[in-house]
Amino acid sequence: MQPRSLALSAAIAVLPLTVVSLGVSTAQAAPTPQATSRVALPNTVTPAVARSQKQGDLPADRTMSVSVNLKLRNTADLDRFLKAVSTPGTPEYGRYLTPAQFTALYGPTEADVAKVRAYLTGQGLTVDSVSANRQVVNVRGTAAQVAKAFGTHESSYSDPQQGGRTFFANDAAASVPAELAGTVEGVSGLDNHTVRTSRAVKPKAAAPHATPSGFGPAQYDGAYRLDKVGADGTGTTVALWEFDGYSSTNLRTYDSQYGLTGPAVSTVSVDGANYDAKPGDGQGEVELDSEIVRGVAPKATQLVYEAPNSDQGEIDMAAQIVSENRVSVISISWGSCEPDTTASSMTAVNNSFKQAAAQGISIFSASGDDGSRDCTRSTSGSTVKAVDFPASSPYNTGVGGTNLKVSGNAYSSESAWSTAGGGVSTQFAKPSWQTGTGVTGTMRTVPDIASNADPASGFAIYTTGGWQVYGGTSAAAPLWSGYTALFNQKAKAAGQAVLGEANPKLYSLANSSSYGTVLHDVTTGKNQDFSTKTGYDQVTGWGTPVADSLTTALLGGTTPPPTGGCTSAQLLGNAGFETGTAAPWTASSGVVDNSASEAAHGGSWKAWMDGYGSAHTDSVSQTVSIPAGCKATFTFWLHVDTAETGSTAYDKLTVAAGSTTLATYSNTNAASGYVQKSFDLSAFAGQTVTLKFTGTEDSSLQTSFVVDDAALTVS
Repeated sequence: MQPRSLALSAAIAVLPLTVVSLGVSTAQAAPTPQATSRVALPNTVTPAVARSQKQGDLPADRTMSVSVNLKLRNTADLDRFLKAVSTPGTPEYGRYLTPAQFTALYGPTEADVAKVRAYLTGQGLTVDSVSANRQVVNVRGTAAQVAKAFGTHESSYSDPQQGGRTFFANDAAASVPAELAGTVEGVSGLDNHTVRTSRAVKPKAAAPHATPSGFGPAQYDGAYRLDKVGADGTGTTVALWEFDGYSSTNLRTYDSQYGLTGPAVSTVSVDGANYDAKPGDGQGEVELDSEIVRGVAPKATQLVYEAPNSDQGEIDMAAQIVSENRVSVISISWGSCEPDTTASSMTAVNNSFKQAAAQGISIFSASGDDGSRDCTRSTSGSTVKAVDFPASSPYNTGVGGTNLKVSGNAYSSESAWSTAGGGVSTQFAKPSWQTGTGVTGTMRTVPDIASNADPASGFAIYTTGGWQVYGGTSAAAPLWSGYTALFNQKAKAAGQAVLGEANPKLYSLANSSSYGTVLHDVTTGKNQDFSTKTGYDQVTGWGTPVADSLTTALLGGTTPPPTGGCTSAQLLGNAGFETGTAAPWTASSGVVDNSASEAAHGGSWKAWMDGYGSAHTDSVSQTVSIPAGCKATFTFWLHVDTAETGSTAYDKLTVAAGSTTLATYSNTNAASGYVQKSFDLSAFAGQTVTLKFTGTEDSSLQTSFVVDDAALTVS
């Protein structure tokens, strides 16, 4: 075994930073993958191609902008974490990640981005941006360059089912060199067919009124007992997911009418979009969303994210919201039916939704306004049973619609709105939490919950210079988003975590004895293919909120306690160092290593401390909370390799839990392979403790302390 070069180790340690700093130049200098074989990327052709008429080639010099979407890593552990972080009673419950932690553990690596970037620039494409979470690489080039880079062909088409509307699309699946197949998830922007539409509905031939007509905040807050929660949204922030703009004057008029005060609404641009100077046909949607959130949670901060209405715009908006991590709730009132949406684009957006769940961000999405035939106004048509995306994402709470009747400002009754979206996804499998009376099949069903949406029992909205009555599941989603702002304020005051991914908690309550007190079960009415029923149904989900009782239950007041005592779990993040980075460990430069000089116990990566043959100290540590009442066991595999001889301990490794030294090893413990070490940390239950390895080497003759596959298990 040869001593390691300290200078070489330091150079390796700073390489990722150098790649980021030098940008295109460094990426261009990287080896370009050999294009000897290519791998097709499934689901990258819009379904509309099969039903449309080709008009000819897209001009070769036409400029195109596309998103190359990169795969998440360590997805099995991510799925485990997402389940644990949203399940009451688990050690990780409510312990959400930061964007940096998520990207370090599960996002594409800097090396992945550099490799993809090198290939794209080598094909003559310009890299315009890389999302902060490294999941999206946006590139620009001519149609000819794009076609060459992705092994496809771009044509113009005419869609006969949309009145001859013209669009461009790739004729066949995109492909990438085999060297990139393990990194690239898909490519979006190769067509411009899918357009997101708003889920707002107003009565036909309705002219603006001088005075409000329809439900105001007093009615919907009173009916759903939102005014009994004891919160106003102070200290919370809601993102509105929009493809159009708004007038601040209209929003102020609404506030003035109802005596509402709160932080001014502000716009966050995505890909340069900002529609506020000249809002389009979707202005009423944006103002509906904002005014409903204001009516429920007046003191909540609202950030209106505005993006181009395209696959790329939607993907970039999702990535930007989760990377910025400024909000705890996202309200979505735009969507497209699943059969008309490119599956690879849905996957790219859904990957950011996974990040949202990991960071504790709740998402409420309108389930659609065409009942169980969500493609009625698009290509596939009214004969196709379909649901709406993003509501169909397992990491979104899909919100269906009802017709609400009140007595004064109190709840009277509800029935299903006849065109409330609902049904069965063809894209996403049924998640583990989706259980209960009325839940059937193997695929994800929507909606999950509901609230008032029928324009016949609509909301008073001030838009485009007058008062109008709006409905649609576009009104239902922001109502639930506003409620979540109230809940998060209460949770913070109680020292608890934000709601985060709502569905696991909502389904748990719906399947408990609390159901009848926390939600109104809507049992009358139907959409085209599904009827309401006792319990869950594909029109109204589990029902509508009884907000004060729901809040109490979610905070633990009436939630059934976890059974079986301490839930078994492994608490360390990146326990085998296989992400290739330290986080959530804190480590000295060069410690997390995959060189062949010292083999890992499992996989390719390990923590290699010392081994320089000169005076040196390395460390690696991680802070973790051990739940009260748990038995805790700390284990790791250790290999000691040394050039020292004799029985004197010259070089030492100290293992500590907080201020307690668990063990000390030295060059005298050298052995040919790994040995597993184990320590009982039950005495630290109910505490947060830092587990730390510190290796100290003297001025001559190397000793390497190599640690791998650590675990902190509780039971």
